[in-house]
Amino acid sequence: MLKFYYNAAPNPLKVALFLEETGLDYTPVPIDTRRGDQHSPGYVAINPNAKAPAIDDDGTVVFDSNAILLYLAEKTGQFLPPESPTARGELLSWLMFVATGVGPFSGQAVHFRNFAPGDHPYARKRYDYEARRHWQIVDDRLAQQPYMLGDAYTIVDMAVWGWAGRIPFMLGKDDAMDAYPNLARLVAGIDARPAAIRAVALKDQHAFKVEFDEEAMRHLYPQIFAPDPD
Repeated sequence: MLKFYYNAAPNPLKVALFLEETGLDYTPVPIDTRRGDQHSPGYVAINPNAKAPAIDDDGTVVFDSNAILLYLAEKTGQFLPPESPTARGELLSWLMFVATGVGPFSGQAVHFRNFAPGDHPYARKRYDYEARRHWQIVDDRLAQQPYMLGDAYTIVDMAVWGWAGRIPFMLGKDDAMDAYPNLARLVAGIDARPAAIRAVALKDQHAFKVEFDEEAMRHLYPQIFAPDPD
């Protein structure tokens, strides 16, 4: 049976959505990052990057949320665009855009706005600007069509949805999503899907640590406590 190593962060959430949409049989395995589960030797053997999510599909290990989405979509033949070179090019381009742009810049915007110790005005401005720029590209794309790849709901929409719910926290404004009406439409539509409701509820199966104390900081941001390089 497929094992799904997860927590409540945006990247595992998008994989949970795919699993629930397809009805694949899987066993959820919590990775409580504030307690340091991601650094355990057993998990690092599965995911050397020591992040969640990862899957073990009867011995086939895949880590990185976007790689997992593509692997599972190709395995099941679900939530992919029609088979053509053009559609394949769009799929890979937009999925990698989320993987290398939307996700990293959004994550850094969250970090420097909400968690980084000390005052870092340049870092906050840089990642706020880049997060907004990437989300505007997504919104402009969705102004042209219902979903990221056209008329069909695909893994690219799932990848976008995983991070989009964090936009108010990311940008420090409760009404931040108002700037992205087309993205808001997509998110609302996915939020209403039964699979999304189940994916969001998955975190309730485990009592994840919520305290953001020194232990959590050491596990999540070890660079803060590391010695300065020579």
